[in-house]
Amino acid sequence: MKYILIIGDGMADDPLPELGGRTPLEVCDKPFFDSLSERGVLGLVQTIPEGFPPGSDTAIMSIFGCDPVKYFSGRAPLELAASGEALPEGAACYRCNMVTLGGDEVEPFAERTMISHSAGSIEGDESDELVTWLFAQPEFKALADAAGMSVRPGSSFRHLAVQAGGDIAGIVLAPPHDHLNEKIGPILPRGNKNAEVLLELMEKANELLEHHPINEKRRAEGRLPANGVWFWAEGKGARLPNFTEHYGATGGVVSAVPLCHGIAVLVGLEPVSIPTATGEWDTDYEAKTAAALELLRNHDFAAVHLEGPDEATHNHDLEHKIYSVECLSERVAKPLCAELKARGEDFRLLILSDHRTFMRNGAHGATPVPFMIYDSRERESGSGLGYTEKNGEHGPFLNSGTELMPMLFSK
Repeated sequence: MKYILIIGDGMADDPLPELGGRTPLEVCDKPFFDSLSERGVLGLVQTIPEGFPPGSDTAIMSIFGCDPVKYFSGRAPLELAASGEALPEGAACYRCNMVTLGGDEVEPFAERTMISHSAGSIEGDESDELVTWLFAQPEFKALADAAGMSVRPGSSFRHLAVQAGGDIAGIVLAPPHDHLNEKIGPILPRGNKNAEVLLELMEKANELLEHHPINEKRRAEGRLPANGVWFWAEGKGARLPNFTEHYGATGGVVSAVPLCHGIAVLVGLEPVSIPTATGEWDTDYEAKTAAALELLRNHDFAAVHLEGPDEATHNHDLEHKIYSVECLSERVAKPLCAELKARGEDFRLLILSDHRTFMRNGAHGATPVPFMIYDSRERESGSGLGYTEKNGEHGPFLNSGTELMPMLFSK
C-alpha cells in the first residue's frame, strides 16, 4: 500500500464577485480532482489551531500530525532545519524576505507601502547577490555585527537571518504577504528593545538597496525592485515527532520551499528538491510528479507540495491561481495515480489546501479547508461531489489537521 499527500498551498478561497459568487475551486477545470472527490471521502478540516495566525507553518505541521500547540516555536527555525543547520543555543532565527516598498524615498520609512512580499517573485541569483552585497556593506555590516545578525541566502526571496542572543520575548513581527498595498507603519517591528534593532536594520537596508544597479535594471525592465528586507516568522528552535514511528511509513517530501523541507527533516522524512521547480505557478509539475513516483518505488509515503496557488493569490493573479489548481489536478494527481495503477499498486491519496488564501486581499485565512481522501481499492460510491469548499460542508468535519494522517493511514 502506498500513501500520497498533495498540498495545493492556498488554493481554497472565498466566493468572489468577479466569479459570480463562486470560488476559484468552483470555476476551474479540474475533472480528475472532482472524480477522486466523487469516489472518495470529502470534508472540511480546521488546519489552523485557534489562537494561531493563519500560515503554512502551523497548517502543514498539523497536516503532518504535529500539533502546533505542542511543537510550534516559529516558522524560520523550521526553514533553517532544511539546510541541516542547527540553531545555536540562545539564538533566534527570522525569515528575511526581499520585498518591494513603494512610495517616495524621502518620506519617513513608516510611510512606505508594502507593494510585494517577494520583490515581484525575484529570481534566486539576483536575490542572493543583493542580500549578500547588503550584509557586506560597511554601514549595514556594522549594524548587523552589533546586533549579532548573519544571513543565510535562500536562492529566492526567502532568506533567513540568525541572531545570536536574539530576544524575541514579546516581539511582534508581521507577515508581509498579509499586508500588501498597506502602509508599513502599523506593521513595523515592535514589542521589545530588539524590535528597535531589527527596525534600524530594515531602514538601513532600504536606504542602501534603493538604487543598487540590480534594482535600477529591474525598474528599467518593468520589474519590481528588491529595495527592502523584512524580518518575520521568528523562532528559537524546532523539534517534531518522528513520522515513521507514528505511521510506520518511510518516504519524502517534494517541494520548492524551505518550510516543507525543514518539516520533512525534523519528522525524519527525505526532503526532495527539483532544480526546475520555481515555487510559483510556472513550476515543473511533471518533474515533481516524477520525483514523487520515484520516492514510491522504495518507500510507502510521498508528499507533493505546490506553492503556485498561494503565490499567485498574493500577487493578485486570479488567472494563474486557477491555472495552478488545474495543473495540480491534471498534471500531478492524474499521471501519478495512472502510474501507480499501471504498477499494480494499491494506494490512498489525501488532497487538500493547507489554508485559504484570499484573492480579495492576498492574505491567509484560518477558516476550514476542504480535504478529500481517495482509496484505489474502494469500489463503492463516495461523496458524489466535486472538490470545492461548499461541497466539503456535506462531509465529515475534522477539528484539527492532526486528524488527517491517522485517517490517511487507517486500514
